[in-house]
Order: sequence, then C-alpha cells, then structure tokens
Amino acid sequence: MTVEDAPAAKASRAGRNLPAAIGVGVSLAALVIGSLVVRKEAFLVVLTIALGVAVWEMRGALAKARINVPLLPALIGAVAMVVGPYVGGGQALAVTLTLTCVGMLLWRVADGVHGAAMDIAGGMLVALYPCFLAGFAALMLAPDDGVQRLITFILVTVFSDIGGYAAGVWLGKHPMAPSVSPKKSWEGFAGSVLSCAVTGALAMVYLLHGPWWGGALMGCLVAATATIGDLVESTIKRDLGIKDMSSILPGHGGIMDRLDSLVVVAPMVWALLYWFVPTA
Repeated sequence: MTVEDAPAAKASRAGRNLPAAIGVGVSLAALVIGSLVVRKEAFLVVLTIALGVAVWEMRGALAKARINVPLLPALIGAVAMVVGPYVGGGQALAVTLTLTCVGMLLWRVADGVHGAAMDIAGGMLVALYPCFLAGFAALMLAPDDGVQRLITFILVTVFSDIGGYAAGVWLGKHPMAPSVSPKKSWEGFAGSVLSCAVTGALAMVYLLHGPWWGGALMGCLVAATATIGDLVESTIKRDLGIKDMSSILPGHGGIMDRLDSLVVVAPMVWALLYWFVPTA
C-alpha cells in the first residue's frame, strides 16, 4: 500500500493514521509469520481468505464504474489459483487462470448481452490482478524451503514501503508522479531501493544461503516493481474516484491496499529466487 493512499484521519506528515497503521501492520505480520511457522497449509488458508476479500473489494470498486464482475467465478478462481499451483506447480496456475476466465465469460453471457463486454473485461482484470499474480506466492511456498522463500519475499517487499515511507517523510521534495500519487517522491524511492537492497542481501544469505549480490539485485528490482504496483493501484482508484478499496483495515484502507505491491512483485521474486537458489 502506498503511504499517500492511506486514510487521513489523525494523519502523520505522510498522511497516514500512524498509530492505527502500526497496530494493524504488526497484527497482520504476526498472522502471516505465525501461519508460516505453524504449517504451510495454514498460510494458504490465510492467503485464500485475504484474496477472497481482495476480490470482493475489487468488485465493489469496479461497480462504481458500472462494471459488474461475476463474483462466484472470481471467488472460485481465487481459491483455485492458490491451491492449484501449490499442489500442481506452474502448469496448474496456468490452467486455473484459463478456467477462471472461461467461467467468467460463460457466467456473464448467461446474464445477457447488455454491458457484457465491460463486465467480462472487469472480470478478467480481477482474475489476473490480484488472483493470478498471488498464485506465484503459492509457487514459492511449495518447495522444501518454501517458508524461507516466502519470508524473504514478504520482508523485501514490506521494507520497500518502510524505506520509502521514512525517506519520503524526512527527505521527500521531488514528486515522482504528482498526477497519480502526489506524495510519492524520488527521495522516497531512493529509500525504498536502499532498504530493499540491504534486506534482500541479508535474507538471501541467512535464510536461503544464496549469493548476497543476488539478494541486493533482487531488492533493487523489488523496489522498482513495488513502486509500479503502488502506482498501478493508485491509477485505478483515481480513475474510479475512490481513496481506498475499502475501510476494513484502520490506517491502511482495504486488503487490496495491502496486497497491491505484493502481488505485482511476487512473479519477479519467484523467478529470481528460482534462478539464484534453484530448487532440488
């Protein structure tokens, strides 16, 4: 989630309700890390629930533009694109995406032709973003060292937000994309790159026993990709005339406001980790 997209009540200098944001952020981190420590499948349950809520949020947001996403096929697809790749790998992810898109198409056509093109396009968007992209998290989790891979992915992506937030608050002067996200600055981006590179290098060495330079490179790419993910969601929200996808997370907005950069980063981190730390 971008700092500039957070609710403004009791805002900090960056526009975030900082006490609420910290409390919710710590709780979410504890839930995610706790589920990974307990059992891989426990995390899959957490991811599936989060993805289901994100689909519901996306559907509600798109409805403001009179785009009616077929809800049931989208929810079934969200579950399939988490469980499928964990069990069956990349081929299963491709198959579940295809079947979800076909299901969306058939479901919507059965309701009539008026507005069908926009509804189908909206459904395909939800199937890809966030569902298909989130499936790469399940791919990362599947190997024997999947927990370490997923923790590395989460840490590096989260530190993109932390580093960008800190640098943006204290040093931010030059807007990066003022028409889309006015408070996002180039100084904040530099902070993201630095924090991601350091976190990536440390996680690569101590969690995955891979090359530190590979982790640093991954961190730099994560910072850039996470920023793009933030701007993509900000663009969608501005086009729809909304501030947040929902308000269920105080200080953050909605689940989708937390997943925006994570789901965009997931495919790249999966590929880089597969390259730097090949699975057996």
